[in-house]
Amino acid sequence: MERHWLLCLLITTLVASTMAADEEAQQRAADRVTNLPGQPPVPFQHYSGYIQLQTQNEKSMFYWFFEAQTEPALKPLVIWLHGGPGCSSVAFGAAQEIGPFLVRRPSYFTNRLTFNEYSWNKVANVLFLESPVSVGFSYTNNSNDLLEIGDQVVANDTLAFLLGWFKRFPDFKSHDFYIIGESYGGHYAPQLAHLIYETNKGATQDSFINLKGFMMGNAVINDQTDTLGIVDYAWSHGIISDKLYQSLKADCEDFKLPHTSSQCNNQLKAFFDAFSGIDIFNVYSPVCVLNFSSTTTSSNLEDVGFEIPSTFDPCVNNYVRKYFNQKEVQRALHANVTNLPYPYTLCSGDADARVPVTSTRYSITKLGLPVIGEWRPWFYKRQVGRVGWRLMVKDSPWPPYAAEVTKPHYRHEIGHFLCSPIFCLTVACHLPGFDLR
Repeated sequence: MERHWLLCLLITTLVASTMAADEEAQQRAADRVTNLPGQPPVPFQHYSGYIQLQTQNEKSMFYWFFEAQTEPALKPLVIWLHGGPGCSSVAFGAAQEIGPFLVRRPSYFTNRLTFNEYSWNKVANVLFLESPVSVGFSYTNNSNDLLEIGDQVVANDTLAFLLGWFKRFPDFKSHDFYIIGESYGGHYAPQLAHLIYETNKGATQDSFINLKGFMMGNAVINDQTDTLGIVDYAWSHGIISDKLYQSLKADCEDFKLPHTSSQCNNQLKAFFDAFSGIDIFNVYSPVCVLNFSSTTTSSNLEDVGFEIPSTFDPCVNNYVRKYFNQKEVQRALHANVTNLPYPYTLCSGDADARVPVTSTRYSITKLGLPVIGEWRPWFYKRQVGRVGWRLMVKDSPWPPYAAEVTKPHYRHEIGHFLCSPIFCLTVACHLPGFDLR
């Protein structure tokens, strides 16, 4: 009788598991993107949609996934986490930086997508996640969730998302997995890596994630060194005066105190006022001077005397916002399924003054890691592409892999890189994209 009961239980479990797998396979097929407006023809598949978190059924996280252009079964899997906090990985990472389809300036009242020859899905399967909930198309049905968002909550939700995503895409579960974080992703990436590392210790076959490394680009790492680096960068690039620079250093005491004084706050206001007409994310680029509307096209951009640079368009954020607010685009991406009562927004390098190379260098110094190579240029096709140095961690339980800290001069690559001394195992970064060798 007992054997009969156990056999029935086993059969019931197998049937339930098979039904769940079939349901996920059907949803995966439904998530495939086939009619994205403006998309150029490509030989690879891409998918987008929602993963409902198992731990919090009221939360649904939006993703956009691109299979590698060739041999996706043999390529690693990368998840891209944007910063802010509160900025969209889809609107920035996918549509402006490393995705295969870049949104470009309007033509005949519609945005167009162009193929990105430097897309990271040349060398990896790339997954973009809009996180935390309320960012982009991700949402929650419980408004209290918005009051509890913090780094630990984001890490827990992202892990829950990944476990759900791997059920929908089980073929990628055994792939080498890498986490990439940009800007405030300098908090997200290592915290998620640590959570996965600890969870893997007691994981089952279904919950184990094959984590191999993580990387942070233009990373927000440490408040004191980050802020000090921003101020030094602005002064060294002639954005602020000697007087303001000295006042900031004196009144803010090099930002070493946990709380700023009223005098320091006044100096900081003057500091950010100095950037009022400058793109803090690219101090050498022009700023978008248009009051962008749905009828703005490339022709009337020139009518107002605005010459669009051939290599960099400062109005691209406006184009991206307009593109993802189009209903036909949302339908193609299986997005905004709840008809959110507000429009899609983008946010709730060497020219980057917000998380500049000076901040990264100060933070690197604070880590106290030994430098094994001097500062030197890195070349790409006989041109200096970036400069940087290499770090190596000694006396650790992991092999002494090098962590490369570099500074590029190409728009198609993240600014400066900081690899974890623990998790930067096999990650190497090479122009013009990301080479996982």
